[in-house]
Amino acid sequence: MKIPVLNIGQFRESAPLNDVYVNSFSNHIQLNKHLINRPHTHNFYLCVLFTEGTGTHEIDFNSYSINPGKVFFLKPGQTHFWKFETPPEGFIFFHSQEFYDLKFLGHTINSFPFFGSYQNPPVLQLDSQKLNDLKSKFRDVYTEYLQTHLLRELKIINTLNNIYIELTRVYTADINLEKLTSPNYSNILENLENLINIHFYKEKFPKFYADKLNISTKHLNRVVKQTINKTTNQLIFERVILEAKRMIVHSHDNLATIADTLEFSDYAYFSKFFKSKTGMTPLGFRKKYFYKTNLK
Repeated sequence: MKIPVLNIGQFRESAPLNDVYVNSFSNHIQLNKHLINRPHTHNFYLCVLFTEGTGTHEIDFNSYSINPGKVFFLKPGQTHFWKFETPPEGFIFFHSQEFYDLKFLGHTINSFPFFGSYQNPPVLQLDSQKLNDLKSKFRDVYTEYLQTHLLRELKIINTLNNIYIELTRVYTADINLEKLTSPNYSNILENLENLINIHFYKEKFPKFYADKLNISTKHLNRVVKQTINKTTNQLIFERVILEAKRMIVHSHDNLATIADTLEFSDYAYFSKFFKSKTGMTPLGFRKKYFYKTNLK
């Protein structure tokens, strides 16, 4: 595949800190337009707050509107790109998993719901009051990033953690916390998604993943059903389809080669499978995607 994978070292504006980057959004896109002017992915966790501007943000083939108060979260490996209708402004920061997890040994970055399951929406809309509150915190971390004061890194990580906590409270405001799935089920789901990401090319049946997790297939299906109301098969097939879409539009491989890479027995079976899940053939999806992109 030809999707560029960007790393934190490619983005620098002030005296660098290991594994973290902070900037105003307008400055970020001006400095890095050569890196982000086409669909790409990252090897880090990203958070952006928009205070001005409109447009669309496509994340793994799902389109979201950009407007003031919108917050986006991206995990490593997700493909995305921006398309702006009016000039954007706001703040952006990203960091490696180690930058956060090594500072908070009792709490990992994936514990935040927007960075947990891939089933959780990667977007949040803030009301005007919360936007003002969070804008101040984003500005504080950006100001600190530009300085070289004593304990700079410690202040940055503490401010980022505070931002994540505030965003989590808004993100979960409509959730009955007493009815949340048990932490054990959430951990199984997270581990399942990680295993699927590693093995989905070759392993497309639930039993393989249940064995890896040392639980029965029946219990695995129960966990997935109770946490996200889907089946294990659905999760596996969704990951296969996502990768197929990425390869169809971001690589120059012919469709038969893509079918082979995804370890389907032949192109006819791959095409039938793809159409059953998306409503169109791989060729039809490629044509529709590029037609839509050219209209933008």
